Amino acid sequence: MGAEEGVGRTDTFTGELWRRWRRVRDEGVARPLQLGLFRSDYMVHRPDPHGPASLKQVEFNTISSSFGALSQRVAALHRHLHKTTGYYGSSSLLKEENFPANETATGLAEGLAAAHAAYGVQDSWILFVVQEGERNVFDQRWLEYELLEKHEIRVIRQTFDQLAKSASVDPISRMLLINDSSLSQVNSVEIAVVYLREGYTVTNYPTPGHYDTRYLLESSRAIQCPSIPLQLAGGKKVQEVLTKPGVLESFLSDFPQSEIALLRESWMAMWALDEGGDEGVQKARAEHANLVLKPQREGGGNNVYKGAIPPFLDALPVHEREAWIAMELIQTPQGLGNYLVRAGGGTEGAVQAEVISELGIFGWALFGGTDGQVREKEVGWLLRTKGKESNEGGIAAGFSVLDSVVLVD
Repeated sequence: MGAEEGVGRTDTFTGELWRRWRRVRDEGVARPLQLGLFRSDYMVHRPDPHGPASLKQVEFNTISSSFGALSQRVAALHRHLHKTTGYYGSSSLLKEENFPANETATGLAEGLAAAHAAYGVQDSWILFVVQEGERNVFDQRWLEYELLEKHEIRVIRQTFDQLAKSASVDPISRMLLINDSSLSQVNSVEIAVVYLREGYTVTNYPTPGHYDTRYLLESSRAIQCPSIPLQLAGGKKVQEVLTKPGVLESFLSDFPQSEIALLRESWMAMWALDEGGDEGVQKARAEHANLVLKPQREGGGNNVYKGAIPPFLDALPVHEREAWIAMELIQTPQGLGNYLVRAGGGTEGAVQAEVISELGIFGWALFGGTDGQVREKEVGWLLRTKGKESNEGGIAAGFSVLDSVVLVD
């Protein structure tokens, strides 16, 4: 579906990205390998307090899947506190063997290093595309340190505004070069991998020039993480389309039906607001108390929940329905009493609350070569804990805090 129809027609962000990708495709730029650093998020679903519980997928993140490195540090912190204090015997479940290892930063750096090796130029660098005034810089720095210290790969950090001046693509070789005064002892560096920690939401592209800079990166032979089509594949509309009968099966034709059924069981019911004319909207009105509406956005704070849905639908123009999906809410079990440690504002310090958690599983995949091979690996996890009354779950957006896993029988 192109930018002139479907989501791309009504969602400017999706349409602008798609047009840049189509330009690369139509120009016949040879596509190199692609790298994905992914995170699949899950929550416990238990609609009947006395019935069985299951894990249900919240979403699948294909761009800027963050907090892997900091999750590794938090897990290490909790293991250290247990070893030094035993948590003062507060629970018999808090045993050393119940604290699983978490090497997410190591694993994600391994994926970036694998892409760098596949590019094949030893002294090339990895480009981190970052936001101006990045608040989540420490999560990114741990990856940078891993790459330098364990793989001897250098990283350069640039914003879109900096890249508009420093980046160029050789028209013949399609080599991506960065020329910046901050570089020491060299005039420019060749980029093997473009790792985006920016560019995942419309506010990252305040002008058409920012989309053009994204096109410039995409038009090079540097391995993109993610490419524009891989980023768009993580959109909520794609998530909804995959749930339709036969769609998932068309991609997994070699898989046993039993495994496909297990995958489908991890999904909540969802549908497009423009489904069947007014049917999608009418269904959302009727079931709004158990629904969330999602646009094609990342970063938290974009969804519409429960009682806010009917007035939102009243104000939503008909032509914009294409950009939204409705999804049944995951019914979490009764929350646990715990403390959320926050800083700043009126919530600083330890806040007692009834909490629930969301589990994210990290992995990387390198694919798209002429041999058709896919290299992939699961590398770690993220646990986010929030007050049970909170609908959103973003850490950077202030809705939840980093936590770690305790395994029990």
